[in-house]
Amino acid sequence: MAGSIEVEHLRKLFRVRERAPGLRAAVRQLFSPVTRDVTAVEDLSFSIAPGERVAFVGPNGAGKSTTIKILSGILHPTSGSARVLGLDPCRERKRLAYRMGAVFGQRSQLWYHLPASDTFDLLRHVYEIDRATYVKRRGELVEAFALEDLLRKPVRQLSLGERMRCELVASLLHAPSVLFLDEPTIGLDVTAKATIRDLVRERSQRDGSTVLLTSHDTGDMERVCDRVLVIHKGRLLLDRPVADLRSQFIRRKRVTLMTAEASIALDLPGVRRVEHAPHRAVFEVESDKTPVEAVVAAAMRASRLRDLTVEDPPMEEIVQAIYASA
Repeated sequence: MAGSIEVEHLRKLFRVRERAPGLRAAVRQLFSPVTRDVTAVEDLSFSIAPGERVAFVGPNGAGKSTTIKILSGILHPTSGSARVLGLDPCRERKRLAYRMGAVFGQRSQLWYHLPASDTFDLLRHVYEIDRATYVKRRGELVEAFALEDLLRKPVRQLSLGERMRCELVASLLHAPSVLFLDEPTIGLDVTAKATIRDLVRERSQRDGSTVLLTSHDTGDMERVCDRVLVIHKGRLLLDRPVADLRSQFIRRKRVTLMTAEASIALDLPGVRRVEHAPHRAVFEVESDKTPVEAVVAAAMRASRLRDLTVEDPPMEEIVQAIYASA
């Protein structure tokens, strides 16, 4: 079966101007610019089957957003090929737009001063959806994303989490076969992140849509996706199921404890304190040696907890571990 997304030997270069220190050099650059090529994507190949939910992860500058923009037809590749739903995104961008959706976490498609419902109505005409189909589809999505009380509020009055739910509905109105999500949970609180993750996974399962998601948050990867592609400096480092990545590379957690006492010490296997300040301590936990639950229980016995958080290590650290083992 042909994949929903097919990428072969994809390469993308950007030509940038060299910086020119000093007034004379700056003037010379203005009239006779000196440029250099910067490689964003280098010989990238992968395939994604229909209905797959794939995380596309890596550190800043790895080439994630550039690849997404090539796949959605915003950028042209320097060389290589990309096909989405059998279409060339650059040459058949309009045809592809009717069959794909996209959410860019730092860019909105909603009209800022108007209610989200006005944007939805506009998109109905953009995507040429007949009224009966639109009313049915919008009703299903509004109910699933719990937007009934938000539809008439101007977008500027919505919280970030509420706005992102509206962004997702806007991208799903035309029932796309492929959904590109670029940092969809950036800046959201824990509750809003969990809501967005669950909604994306549920809609993909219900509609059978393919999802390609970029994120620095390993929680997005684990809760939404079944497979992960890791890239670094524009090259593919790893392609495997998320479950394998979790067991092999995400073996550590960071536990931050806020205590009534000025300090706290925990003597447990695989647990070490990495940060310390009055009434606050951060411990790195090797979860295969001591479960996080045991760390929390020991902390409760040793102190009066005011607050605690449990986090995955930064994605950069995980990618470095993957790179070191490659």
